Amino acid sequence: MKIDNNTSAVVTGAASGLGRASAEALASAGIKVAVFDLNEEVGAEVANAIGGVFCKVDITSEDSVVAGFEAARAAHGQERILVHCAQISRGGKTVRYDKASGGYVRQSTEDYAFSAQGILVASYRVASLAALGMTSLDPLEDGERGVIMLTSSAAAQDGQIGQVGYGSLKAGVNGLVLPMARDLMDLGIRVNSIMPGIFATPPMLAVWDRAPAIFEGLAASVPFPKRLGKPEEFGSLVLELVRNSYFNGQALRLDGGIRMPPK
Repeated sequence: MKIDNNTSAVVTGAASGLGRASAEALASAGIKVAVFDLNEEVGAEVANAIGGVFCKVDITSEDSVVAGFEAARAAHGQERILVHCAQISRGGKTVRYDKASGGYVRQSTEDYAFSAQGILVASYRVASLAALGMTSLDPLEDGERGVIMLTSSAAAQDGQIGQVGYGSLKAGVNGLVLPMARDLMDLGIRVNSIMPGIFATPPMLAVWDRAPAIFEGLAASVPFPKRLGKPEEFGSLVLELVRNSYFNGQALRLDGGIRMPPK
């Protein structure tokens, strides 16, 4: 995709971590970026720093997401780029031993459904609303109107113990990619997902503060380079997926070659 200062993007979860890195990478290329996040204070700071606009958005609410797109489009025009990084979930084993009761308990259906709403349903919601808006755009070279990037996880393929919800639903995100790309091919809208491995995002850095040995062990488990991923490396791939129009219908690992053990 050819980009210029008239190109606009929406990035969810852009107040921190991979979303923020994506927003910064896009803005550095001259793209107008709308920052979608629940954190008003930090989200507004990020938007101001990159010359973008902040929209308070709850990805689990249809009305909130629709309102966010309306605000972003009023400020920047219809987006050609969507990067969806925001997600919420609850962890837990399918069945675990509960010391308090002296018996086994399962992860509740309600907790699994909560994760489904925060990962898989939200991904469809945000992507489909962006795609609908992109239909109004004039096609660029090759007839391209826009590109959608979803965030999956290495856990989609290497789900660990306690990740039955997270792992299966991130796999579901990958499962959205090809049928959605085929649904949208006649409209000139591409769809891809990125599967990050272990990245130095705020939750992971919090582990470093609490237990540096665990952090060092995680870094050592990466084949090469032996460190956690840098958020800006995720942002770099996002920008390449925007620019390179031949990337379509792909789920791409970005993980230093790691393959997760069971735990």
